[in-house]
Amino acid sequence: MIAGEHLGGGAQPGSGEHRTRTLNLALLAPCYWPEVRRGTERFTRELATGLVARGHRPHLITSHRGGPDRRNEDGLDVVRAPRPPGAGRLRRRLFEDHLTHLPLSYALLRAESRDVAHALHPVDGLATARWSRATGRPSLLSYMGIPEATWLDARRLRRDITSTAAAGASAVVALSQTVAAAFRFELGIDPRVIAPGVDLEHFTPGGERSPEPTVFCAASVTEPSKRVPDLVHAFARVREQAPGARLVLSRPGDPAAERSVSEVAGVELIDVDDRGRLRDAYRSAWVTALPSFGEAFGLVLVESMACGTPVVGRRAGAIPEVVRTQAVGRLFEGGEAELGGALLEALDLAGQPATAPACRARAQDFSTQRCVAAYEALYRELVDG
Repeated sequence: MIAGEHLGGGAQPGSGEHRTRTLNLALLAPCYWPEVRRGTERFTRELATGLVARGHRPHLITSHRGGPDRRNEDGLDVVRAPRPPGAGRLRRRLFEDHLTHLPLSYALLRAESRDVAHALHPVDGLATARWSRATGRPSLLSYMGIPEATWLDARRLRRDITSTAAAGASAVVALSQTVAAAFRFELGIDPRVIAPGVDLEHFTPGGERSPEPTVFCAASVTEPSKRVPDLVHAFARVREQAPGARLVLSRPGDPAAERSVSEVAGVELIDVDDRGRLRDAYRSAWVTALPSFGEAFGLVLVESMACGTPVVGRRAGAIPEVVRTQAVGRLFEGGEAELGGALLEALDLAGQPATAPACRARAQDFSTQRCVAAYEALYRELVDG
């Protein structure tokens, strides 16, 4: 572990002032809202919001297609560096994504004094590791996927970048025990585990459930690992037993992908980029499904349970860590037939009075407050050295 340099009024490690003083934190992520609205970007926003509420000063270093930009967004200082050209060419040559972001992210990190630098992507982890070597201050890498061999070796330099970033960090954080086990096996690194949090004040039970049996899936239709086409095919089996059933999907940006699913009987497409719309979709659904392979956590399942809606997920990746009992949903193994059976069982489960309270209780294990508190404690541990 790299010893932290103690800033701000000469407080000493272990003193009361040191334990309570405001931390000046740099968060680094290659993409951010509104350009990209995946789980990592939502996690970044909610972590920053929680840190601001606790009196800290988080600053986000990211990139976009425009010129240099700096603004305060709901208490978070966001610096957007221009994204240099060449990313598409590197991607076509199968290099790791976001390499063009690295020089500017490091320069912006060095430009101002921080207590801790926290990378949310391995490429940014190269910048924070270099910053730690130059300043003697601690850095942290949160890994948002599963570092399995097929993933690490799918892009040129990805394995080397991930290994170097993790080895150079003062601490590495995994989203689940599944991710931690993969780190130990593939890279020989034993990370901390801090599950991401869900805003339990926003994602709550309420509203009206659809009168028709409804399955909702928030995953991207165009992302192969999410296996949404499997869900569409399995849903045809559900319709054989429940002819009025609906499958509600997140509308893809690709017109061809939209046509491929919108023409299937019972399938509806909605826009869920807005958190309010997403919450409404969870509330109106009878079941939320996530048929993915290789989920590092499965945040949408916890959000659904927070709204009182049971879930269906594949018995793979970290999903079994989230869906621990049949009181809150079903896990499946296999293909479309098994997924269809799990959906039918979960639709029945949705009608049982004990289901919504059980789902809500499970979601409370993953509150944003708990997640933010765990990161705050880790930051202070690293600064204490």
